[in-house]
Amino acid sequence: MNYVQLEKLGEGTYATVYKGRSRTTNEIVALKEIHLDAEEGTPSTAIREISLMKELKHVNIVRLYDVIHTETKLVLIFEYCDQDLKKYMDTHGERGALDPMTVRSFMYQLLKGTAFCHENRVLHRDLKPQNLLINRKGELKLGDFGLARAFGVPVNTFSNEVVTLWYRAPDVLLGSRTYSTSIDIWSCGCIFAEMISGVPLFRGRDNQDQLLNIMRIIGTPDDRTLRKISTDSPEIQLKSFPRYAKVPLQNMLPKATPQAIDLLERLLQFDPAKRISAADALRHPYFHSYNTLPMNPQLNPQPMQAPQAPYGAVPAEYGGPIWLSSAAGPARSAAACWPTSSHVLGIRRGSGSPGSGSGSGSGPGSSAGSRCPASLPATIQPVCIWPLNRRPRSNFVLISV
Repeated sequence: MNYVQLEKLGEGTYATVYKGRSRTTNEIVALKEIHLDAEEGTPSTAIREISLMKELKHVNIVRLYDVIHTETKLVLIFEYCDQDLKKYMDTHGERGALDPMTVRSFMYQLLKGTAFCHENRVLHRDLKPQNLLINRKGELKLGDFGLARAFGVPVNTFSNEVVTLWYRAPDVLLGSRTYSTSIDIWSCGCIFAEMISGVPLFRGRDNQDQLLNIMRIIGTPDDRTLRKISTDSPEIQLKSFPRYAKVPLQNMLPKATPQAIDLLERLLQFDPAKRISAADALRHPYFHSYNTLPMNPQLNPQPMQAPQAPYGAVPAEYGGPIWLSSAAGPARSAAACWPTSSHVLGIRRGSGSPGSGSGSGSGPGSSAGSRCPASLPATIQPVCIWPLNRRPRSNFVLISV
């Protein structure tokens, strides 16, 4: 491997992260090492992370430089950031609380990164201070896309095992599995409040306790709101809740300005349909007096092209995701949209340097070196095939949603 492994930075559910250095450039990087199980293969979380981060290039999203695949492990090479937001608050804040200018800067960058994800039809699904990285230039970057999902066409349902409990939206706590960008917006609101006060706003022990903690602060929603949420997400089984009056957020966060409180209330709406979007939040008066980043095209990238063809159709010239058929529609031939090579994932294989080795990957019904299937069954779930780095149609990312 063309990288020197330095000290261990942390360990997660399925990966260990090390500080590393490039042998060729001496650049400091982060090495996310995923050990592969001989029977289970590559974790789906790793596949999602690679698939999405190959396309998400933005100053406020941690950059994936390379992927190295050996028989026993998968190594993701990321840009290095000095610390996460949680550690930053612990070391730079006053009992965890950050100064107002820093809060506004970090919140602006968090919303910029989130808006870019949403413009490109990606839900992060696990926004929390530990997954927001800070570099020496004070740039905040969204990291750890292991739970991220592509969205944008009718899908079955998502798992509700998303977002660490304290940052989980109430509709998810109620059992909704048909959510969209609103769950990331709720998490942004929780992080915003935590940067202001230094402590998490809602600290429940389990799903039910977390839901009650939310209601004790923002109030128990009326029956009409609960029925609406239940209609939007039929899997929710409503039950009676204690009636709590809303506590003014200004009382909870006395240091916050009225504009900050107004933005926070728009982020923390119980009804997901009423939560402000990330793009609209960036235009909130809270940021009007904020001297934003210099006008640099690289800092304000254009969103990737949205699909113009009907659901299930394959545009002739298209740089975004290609959606195939679902159980709701007829089976379609995959010959026109699957690559004719086996390069489904942009993963380098072999123990040599990242600049060497041939690509390999796997997809449904395929193995390394095999071709993708020529047709899809009528019962297949929605599938997105996404070009890697806008290369010719020989390389695609397969995202099963």
